[in-house]
Amino acid sequence: MTIVDLAVNPRPRRTAFRRVSALLGAAIVAAALLVAIFAPVLTPHDPFAQDLGSRLIPPVWMEGGQPAHLLGTDQIGRDYLSRLIYGTRISLMIGVFTVIVSGAIGITLGVVGGFYGGRTDEFVMFLITCRLSIPLILVALTVVALVGSSLLVVILTLGLLLWERFAVVARTTTLQVRNLDYIAAAQAAGASPLRVLAREVLPNIAHHLLVVATLEMALAILLEASLSFLGLGVPQPLPSWGLMIAEAKEYMFFSPWVIVTPGVALFVLVLGINLLGDGLRDMLRADS
Repeated sequence: MTIVDLAVNPRPRRTAFRRVSALLGAAIVAAALLVAIFAPVLTPHDPFAQDLGSRLIPPVWMEGGQPAHLLGTDQIGRDYLSRLIYGTRISLMIGVFTVIVSGAIGITLGVVGGFYGGRTDEFVMFLITCRLSIPLILVALTVVALVGSSLLVVILTLGLLLWERFAVVARTTTLQVRNLDYIAAAQAAGASPLRVLAREVLPNIAHHLLVVATLEMALAILLEASLSFLGLGVPQPLPSWGLMIAEAKEYMFFSPWVIVTPGVALFVLVLGINLLGDGLRDMLRADS
């Protein structure tokens, strides 16, 4: 293809850009997964160990940095690289388990409503409308403040509040496939409704739900960081990136790396998940 062809038809350039961005997103997510899995091996120090004599050491490339602490230390002398690595594990854990909880709720409601229709579908739509009318962050703050902050509470709270997108997509795609020939063939063969849903409907809408899962994972990670920043997320001394940002805000003008480092890590991870989701969407759209 010549330069003139690319200038006249920019679609190949857009396709190449999307492919590169999807690969970049996949690489970021894969790297984050490896860091989370092998966190005990990769951490140079105990992420919870305090050393008040080594407070606010700058990163190694700045004046006063030490090779023993590549990203410096925080306000109570904990190694920042070690806490950042363990923060990756916590962020991905919250993202994955929140998607599992919200996906189980939303997919079940959406598939059942879309498959049976009628009053069942009306009830599912009523639940979705009720959920969309609830201010997400305010309810999450209220629940965590009343129950108490813990990793399990944050996951369950976010999972119970982030299911509506799964429900909408599952319902819409189920409505599209429920009248197709292979569904009618399975019903004519005597398959039970549960078997039709599990063996025929779900596998044929799973690729749409996979894209939703990436978006919900990124949203869950951001919401957890927001809750932790407000002091109602993951409790101390767990190294949540949002909690690290909250702890560093008092020192941001004198030691800016303590707030920039977890902020950049959060940005890169969420960007990678979103790029991966966009890439999956484009791939599935091209295959359909």
